[in-house]
Amino acid sequence: MTLTKMDIVKSVMKNVRFKRKRKGSQLYLFPELDCTFLGRKRAAEIIDSLFENIKESLAKGEDVRIFGFGKFQVKFKWARKGRNPQTGETIIINSKRRVSFKVSQRLRKRMNPVDQ
Repeated sequence: MTLTKMDIVKSVMKNVRFKRKRKGSQLYLFPELDCTFLGRKRAAEIIDSLFENIKESLAKGEDVRIFGFGKFQVKFKWARKGRNPQTGETIIINSKRRVSFKVSQRLRKRMNPVDQ
């Protein structure tokens, strides 16, 4: 199953809570009601903002490191010769920047646990 942006938004809606500033009399009896949840629109705005910040940093050529998850790096590929497979004609492939992802050790260990 593929994790989509909407799945992330739903997870943020479910798991992120804010404490209320004022406590009513019922909240002393039921402390689990002492919070407010994010709405779908606000959670989507937060996720969109996060992705926009990552995209802007990568567009500037900066690396993005998320502790416990991994590192997004911008790598440069030089122009090179290539060949059109249909005609066999030699062409020049332009230089470009591409994004690569390197998994952190913590995530790698979680994905591939070592049985002891």
